[in-house]
Amino acid sequence: MLVAVFFVGGSATVSAQMPPPEPFPDSHLEQEVTIQSPGHLVLFSPVREVNNEIRSAAMARLPVKGVGQLYEVRGGANREEARDHYLRELQARGAQILFECSGRSCGRSNVWANQIFDQSSLYGRDNNQDYLVAGSVDENGQPWLTLVYTVTRANQRQFVWVEHLVAPQGTEIPGMGNESARVKGPVIVPWQGGITYNFEWSSADRRIINDWAEDESAQVILTAYSELKEDETFEESMQRAEAAAESLSQVLAKTGVSGSRQTIITVGPAVVIPNPDRQGDRVEVMVITR
Repeated sequence: MLVAVFFVGGSATVSAQMPPPEPFPDSHLEQEVTIQSPGHLVLFSPVREVNNEIRSAAMARLPVKGVGQLYEVRGGANREEARDHYLRELQARGAQILFECSGRSCGRSNVWANQIFDQSSLYGRDNNQDYLVAGSVDENGQPWLTLVYTVTRANQRQFVWVEHLVAPQGTEIPGMGNESARVKGPVIVPWQGGITYNFEWSSADRRIINDWAEDESAQVILTAYSELKEDETFEESMQRAEAAAESLSQVLAKTGVSGSRQTIITVGPAVVIPNPDRQGDRVEVMVITR
């Protein structure tokens, strides 16, 4: 792999057509590298190490060029906020999340830091890390990948590593088929309430959903989840989830997404997703385009 290293004050060249995501505001750029390789390793599943060799159920060595950026989170912020920032940035671009993991399910932090990213500063606690890889295709048919890894070190310092890469047109990217590219999201919308509902979503979240649903042929899917309370039955929990989704559906209708283009799927407490960002009472909004 050909890598030129630049410290703060340097500049790595990346196409202006699809620049890297905007940095998390409460972070400081520590290091920047230019990446150019005929076989850059990108993982699309958890990592493990067997006999000093990297193993992953889904990984690829891709011909790419781009940039890697190391940030330290500061100003009282935390890495979870940084991750959410990048996720919103990617969603706003219509990028497709190809894989994500959190904590020990990602594998050993030591392997991510030293053998995958070659950044010793990223060596932290296995249960305080997360990773995602997102993909999109530009107007010229070139696939772009953005990798975001965050970690908390033993000394409590928090870091973010972002790789923003472009591959030649026609490069096969795991999970980036034409059909899967039609599915955008999810945007996670936590909710509270009973008769009336409060939804924890930002103006950026609402703008993203409306942008995705701009095409009148797009279908908006609202999947309603609820956490089973100690004093309620399964049926009551399902009813709470469905009522919350119907309330959110009405809100979306007022912003221009007609009810005829919305579909509500009630899951309630029946499905548990092993991701800390996808827990509790929430509605997950996805958009499917033709």
